[in-house]
Amino acid sequence: MFEKLKEKLGGFKKVIGSTIEEKGKEAAEAGAIIKEPESEEHIKKEKAEPGVQPVEIIQEKPEKVGIYDKIKAAVFEQEFIIDEKSLKDHLWELEMALLESDVALPVAEKIVDSVKAELVGTRRKIGSDTGRIVETALRQAISKVISVDPLDFDEFIKKSSKPVSIVFVGVNGTGKTTTIAKMAERFKEQGYSVVIAAGDTFRAGAIEQIERHANALGTKLIKHQEGADPAAVVYDAIQFAKAKHKDIVLVDTAGRMHTNINLMDQLKKVCRVNSPDLIIFVDEAVAGNDALERAKLFNSAVPFSGSILTKQDADAKGGAAISIAYTTGKPILFLGVGQTYKDLIKFDPDWLLDRLFE
Repeated sequence: MFEKLKEKLGGFKKVIGSTIEEKGKEAAEAGAIIKEPESEEHIKKEKAEPGVQPVEIIQEKPEKVGIYDKIKAAVFEQEFIIDEKSLKDHLWELEMALLESDVALPVAEKIVDSVKAELVGTRRKIGSDTGRIVETALRQAISKVISVDPLDFDEFIKKSSKPVSIVFVGVNGTGKTTTIAKMAERFKEQGYSVVIAAGDTFRAGAIEQIERHANALGTKLIKHQEGADPAAVVYDAIQFAKAKHKDIVLVDTAGRMHTNINLMDQLKKVCRVNSPDLIIFVDEAVAGNDALERAKLFNSAVPFSGSILTKQDADAKGGAAISIAYTTGKPILFLGVGQTYKDLIKFDPDWLLDRLFE
């Protein structure tokens, strides 16, 4: 997973590392032959040969970093200064690479700005590890956009009053029902008792689908007939959990597009009537920017607590995993990485960063 994004970042790291290394070499060469300037206005004044007027070289003044600053750093401090001009084209290429990897434009711009701020105008020791310099800047930039409002999911469940009710929302066909089954398996392994609410009473066959999962997991399912009020199904599931002292209620809901006003109103009713402890948005990692747009629209209609991205193992780009957290301000909680009930991994920003730069 993340192969394309990893490749793009690796290419940027290599080319910009070479550029910085070249700047370091130039600074080292300059430092070997140039003496300290007499002033900031005159870099060097040489005595002319007989009959020739003295030659005066006046300091150039770029917008941010002056030549005098560069020479002073090279001669006296064995350092070189990374200027914006040398990185401009590479930063543009980085932004294009991020966009090609399904990173949303505002997120790509944020990452590039962070990398630029981390590198431009900074002093580096001549001969330093340029690859490490660039990787550190990239890691910090990406970390900033994915580390938003962290939610320790397991700690939240542990400390919350039982039963904890969790509603899963999203469009149809993204693996929401299978994800609920994976979550049920995970909770059971942790020693929690689980009830599943068949809240998708709209789609034909949805109740049968979630029932097959519940039977395979040995989990209690609360269901009504097709076409019933999903808010009532969820209410009954929560009441059953309270009466039987169950720990977790996992609520399936009908997949819907944000443009379906009736179904969105129905979803709002489910959440309003039952006041779930958590609302989790589920979508496919392979959907890229479509998943991002849907996340924003669902979050505006039914503010959710975090996201789960399915089919992450099939996503070579990786942009959705970076973009959704930053755009919605809500963390990614889990990634679906396969078809079995155990193919669900808890998301951690450092886990993603390690895979992008391993």
